[in-house]
Amino acid sequence: MRLWLVWIALELWNFWGVLSLNSDGLSLLAFKAAINSDPKNAFIDWNENDTTPCNWTGVSCMTLVGSSDPRVVGLTVTGKGLEGYIPSELGALVFIRRLNLHGNKLNGSIPIQLFNASALHSIFLYENNLTGPIPVEATRLPRLQNLDLSSNFLSGPIPQEFTKCKQLQRLLLENNFFTGPIPVGLGSNLNGLEQLDLSSNLLNGSIPEDLGNLSSLVGALNLSYNRLSGPIPRALGKLPLTVSLDVRNNNLSGPIPQDGSLANQGPTAFVNNPGLCGFPLKTICKNPVSTPRPPVNFPSPESPSNRRETPTARKGLTTGVIIAISVGDAVGIALVGMLFVYLYWKTRICQANWCSCAGKDKLVGRRMAQCLCGNGETSDTASEKGDQGDLVPIDKGFSFELDELLRASAYVLGKSGLGIVYKVVLGSGIPVAVRRLGEGGAQRFKEFEAEVQAIGRIRHPNIVKLRAYYWAADEKLLIYDFIPNGSLATALHGRSGHSATPLPWAVRLKIIKGMARGLAHLHECSPRKYVHGDIKPTNVLLDGNMHPQISDFGLGRLINIAGSGVAPQQPGGILAGALLPLGKTAVAARGSSFPGGVVRSAVDWPASGGSSHSFVSNYHAPEASIAGHKPTQKWDVYSFGVLLLEILTGRSPAFQLASFDMDLVTWVRKAFEEEHPLSEIVDPTLLQEVYAKKEVLAVFHIALTCVEIDPDLRPKMKNASESLDRIGATS
Repeated sequence: MRLWLVWIALELWNFWGVLSLNSDGLSLLAFKAAINSDPKNAFIDWNENDTTPCNWTGVSCMTLVGSSDPRVVGLTVTGKGLEGYIPSELGALVFIRRLNLHGNKLNGSIPIQLFNASALHSIFLYENNLTGPIPVEATRLPRLQNLDLSSNFLSGPIPQEFTKCKQLQRLLLENNFFTGPIPVGLGSNLNGLEQLDLSSNLLNGSIPEDLGNLSSLVGALNLSYNRLSGPIPRALGKLPLTVSLDVRNNNLSGPIPQDGSLANQGPTAFVNNPGLCGFPLKTICKNPVSTPRPPVNFPSPESPSNRRETPTARKGLTTGVIIAISVGDAVGIALVGMLFVYLYWKTRICQANWCSCAGKDKLVGRRMAQCLCGNGETSDTASEKGDQGDLVPIDKGFSFELDELLRASAYVLGKSGLGIVYKVVLGSGIPVAVRRLGEGGAQRFKEFEAEVQAIGRIRHPNIVKLRAYYWAADEKLLIYDFIPNGSLATALHGRSGHSATPLPWAVRLKIIKGMARGLAHLHECSPRKYVHGDIKPTNVLLDGNMHPQISDFGLGRLINIAGSGVAPQQPGGILAGALLPLGKTAVAARGSSFPGGVVRSAVDWPASGGSSHSFVSNYHAPEASIAGHKPTQKWDVYSFGVLLLEILTGRSPAFQLASFDMDLVTWVRKAFEEEHPLSEIVDPTLLQEVYAKKEVLAVFHIALTCVEIDPDLRPKMKNASESLDRIGATS
């Protein structure tokens, strides 16, 4: 009898213990009971004897105004491999704001009663095995901001009622089986929507034009891997420039609009849409040419003769008329062709400056050039004195005598396989950078003169100016503007033994834009479209205002013409006497401020063709390793893309190879594919500049399009530069 009374007492104790748990705790216990497999003991401390669940793992509580007891405001049980279902009792958590159950194996449908919890603003149920449709009740939550149901087995249409969720910021529904069209009105009504991902579903119909009104969107608008059809709306060009569009693997058709942000997208955004055409895809749009219908001539009833067919009308043009027309066409085409040939050779001769256009005792070719070019401006003195040695200014506004150069103080800035570079301060106080080339090749002076004059004519604020040159049998010099702030390599990584001062984002963006403009100018120069061939941080110099200037353009070609291929490695030549003036010591500086900086190898691509070298740097495009291939402008685009990634990440390509067994391009692309946080990719010194996040992502997007493996998928430098200029304030 006593034992029976004891048992009753214990049962009553347990009963009152459970009753002592508040209502929120009872709802959570219903969730625990709905789980039939808990491999990682997610509920190990969920004790039914507690009076409150606020100390349970994954449960967040808060004491609300007007209440003395804490209430559940958050439930987070993620990545635990839970198998079971979501019970309707969770809807009784009237104060819960955040529900996060992602990364489990929950199955069944989403209970309608869950949305009785009207305080919910964030629901994360992605990476489960949920099935069925999205309950329309989800769209009636008054505070809904974040809904992530991606990577489940949900089906049915996307509720049109989502357009009424004015506070919605993230709607992520990718990797399900949703069908039907994209609801019209998402772009018009959801002004605060920052993320929209509807990819990898079975959606059909056209892309709503109002999606272009999503002005708050960041990251990407992903509509890929669906069954969408029709054209790409031009209105999508109104999306922010920092937004990446992804519509690949659909059934879209028609030309790709080049409006606004649409012109900023790479080819991967549009691939596998058989009907799409136009830039940046390889498929060229074929404009249908409508054949005009010949006018119908009705016979006049007043003239009986109009009813009869004449022989000409019946047989067409006579043979004589056809021959006359053919001869006339041939003569016209020949005249036009001769005119084009005339203009072409006139331009070539004038621009290459193979003649001096002044003087009477010149070669026949020079007399012809004088007739074509008119009065030239280049002096013949250099040609006549090529063997004797003379200093020839290229820029008329920058002239000085050779004696002035020889008397000036000179300091060694750097030595490399591309020659020794000195800083020379002229008598006027103007500093210049003087590069010594080889000592041979006197017989190729005319070729050298033509090349150096062509390089000297290039004028752009972001390209180092070649001011003058000196040619003699035993010495060749190039005189450039002196750029005071060193190279980009030094600015990013510092000198040996000294760390670099962190560059703020505004400065980096200014450098990026300036580099793009300078390189685009080289590529678009008329009539010759040049290739730099060796874009890297040491070949980008920074002036006093941190504006970039590209250096070493055409240097490899000039060194080849100069004869030796490699300049002398010891100070000497005509500047040797001026090397140590007034007892001062010459200093060789790493990352020096001269055209080209310190080049650690003798690799340089000629400006106008030439054979490729066996050495390929970390900045060269993959196709550069193929023997016999000549450099192209798309090589420069790839190198520019690598340089952008270096500026954004703060990591040099060589460091990445040594540390991670993968190059910088592969590392960044892999990080984006795996959706690593931006904090793991970007230079840590930029993390404090939160305002620049959108701009950083936009530059990353452009950089990754520049480093596409297929050269045809890379943009032109002109297009890349225009895209960069649209990011942030104009620098």
